[in-house]
Amino acid sequence: MGCMFSHLAAKFAFFPPSPPTYHVTKTPEGKLSAVSSSTSSTFPAAGDSSLDVRVVKTRRGNKVTAFYLRNPNARLTLLYSHGNAADLGQLFDLFVQLKVNLRVNLMGYDYSGYGASTGKPSEYNTYADIEAVYECLQTEYGVGQEDLILYGQSVGSGPTLHLASKLPRLRGVVLHSGILSGLRVLCHVKFKFCCDIYSNINKIKKVKCPVLVIHGTEDDVVNWLHGNRLWKMAKEPYEPLWIKGGGHCNLEIYPEYIRHLYQFIQDMENTTTKSRLKKIWQDIRRRDESKGCCSFGLCRPKCPRCPKPSCGECGCCKCSCPSLKGCFSCCKKPSCGSSSCCKCSCLSLKACFSCCKKPSCVSSCYFPKFKCCSCFGKPSCPKCSCWKCLKCPESECRQSCCCAGCFSWLCCCGGGRRKEGETRGGTTVAKS
Repeated sequence: MGCMFSHLAAKFAFFPPSPPTYHVTKTPEGKLSAVSSSTSSTFPAAGDSSLDVRVVKTRRGNKVTAFYLRNPNARLTLLYSHGNAADLGQLFDLFVQLKVNLRVNLMGYDYSGYGASTGKPSEYNTYADIEAVYECLQTEYGVGQEDLILYGQSVGSGPTLHLASKLPRLRGVVLHSGILSGLRVLCHVKFKFCCDIYSNINKIKKVKCPVLVIHGTEDDVVNWLHGNRLWKMAKEPYEPLWIKGGGHCNLEIYPEYIRHLYQFIQDMENTTTKSRLKKIWQDIRRRDESKGCCSFGLCRPKCPRCPKPSCGECGCCKCSCPSLKGCFSCCKKPSCGSSSCCKCSCLSLKACFSCCKKPSCVSSCYFPKFKCCSCFGKPSCPKCSCWKCLKCPESECRQSCCCAGCFSWLCCCGGGRRKEGETRGGTTVAKS
């Protein structure tokens, strides 16, 4: 049923030019060349090295035609996915302008069923098409994802975001009049349906590189709200370009289009992996500071009255709840002192907190047993002059101490050590 709906949606989404505006021929030397079917565009001669015509086979069995325009001064490569009513013959002049003005190498391709490409257009065919073209860039031209920018116009935003969601080290993405999904172009819906295609609203969240959104405010085909929503949902949004008065197919004629796009390319050229990681960590740190130390969800005490304690400046969670076992996992160095967060009967634990760098909580005390270092300070209990991390077998010893509930600590009464051979209750006690 879902497959039938997908074919039905494809009939309303794809409008390949008929007849195609170009065709591919082979020279006597065996090299492919493009020949225009009209006088609207002219292609370079067959021996011109500035244009390579490629035919790439996809994993779905179709043969896709691609144009590679080479710029000797380029550092980055642009992979262009066009709209639903154009082919490479109509876009060739635009490709030449982008190659020169942006100083990039440019690879454009026709979807299955468009231009000289075989097969029929469909959502999943376009996914296979862009994957095959990207593989061609890797194998034939040595272009890695670190040096690649994906450009998607209108329907082309679908395959663009599909590939971008799979490339974690991609340099950048440009969405030109992009769509949230195919069905959302026709009507405002908030749910996903089986007949919908190109769920960009879900895939934009998986893109890990800068995303530039370009959209016209007077677009009567894909509403401006699509571009605005995509920009807000991007993990790393770049400054968008909202072209005032721009429609769906005429944004290239506005001067700010090429100017803003050129600035984006320059920023991507100057961006290194190290600087990108630094910026990402700064954004994460800034976001965490605004939420507090418990933003990662580590601070989860079991007490229903205190679902999310807040951390003060001293570094300890100011919580009035005795169940702080989960709370210490987010406090690296608690410093309790006289604060009320430690509801334990043993007052000498104040000194213990100041020397414990990372307490480890178990359920043997009111609150936890702390595996501390040897620095405990002097306990405030007058009956205990020393602490040892052993269990005290004598019930009378435990009862005579102020910490009767804490069985994880040994309270050596009577000056800290018992005398050797001393008896209590008829039992001889050896030297502690």
